[in-house]
Amino acid sequence: MSRIGKNPITVPAGVTVDIKDNTVTVKGKLGELSQEITSDIKVTLEEGTITLERPTEAKDHKAKHGLYRALIANMIEGVSNGFTKELELVGVGYRASNQGQKLDLALGFSHNIVLDIAPEVKVETISEKGKNPIVKLSSYDKQLVGTVAAKIRSFRKPEPYKGKGIKFVGEVLRRKAGKSA
Repeated sequence: MSRIGKNPITVPAGVTVDIKDNTVTVKGKLGELSQEITSDIKVTLEEGTITLERPTEAKDHKAKHGLYRALIANMIEGVSNGFTKELELVGVGYRASNQGQKLDLALGFSHNIVLDIAPEVKVETISEKGKNPIVKLSSYDKQLVGTVAAKIRSFRKPEPYKGKGIKFVGEVLRRKAGKSA
């Protein structure tokens, strides 16, 4: 079993953590996040470090111990540094552009896909001649960035023969051989 829950979390300068009842609220320079925690897991803040304790060694308590520790660590990382995801559009004629929070994708369908991005996520499109277009998403909420990136990727998942589609930058695709003559 993992022992992630036992690791203490250090709170960097400029980040304030508030623990009330079963809710942990984290404020930083990029934003504010809060997470509700079950009453079984005890969260304590002492001298800039957060520790989580579980009441028993039951499987459910062990799982939630590690889960909430990871969620709080991601919240602190998000409000201090932020998270970014980059998506690459691979395919002839695939284009991406944005007007503020509206992302316009040309993915080979009869019409362009226009997607309204949540205001917490900053969207940026990079189009260089001779290179695949890149959509860059950044936010302080890791879960929200991942959800938006997965939604965009779901419009055209990369196919295994030519590799056409929307993929994460750095993602390794399993390729298949084509027809053998």
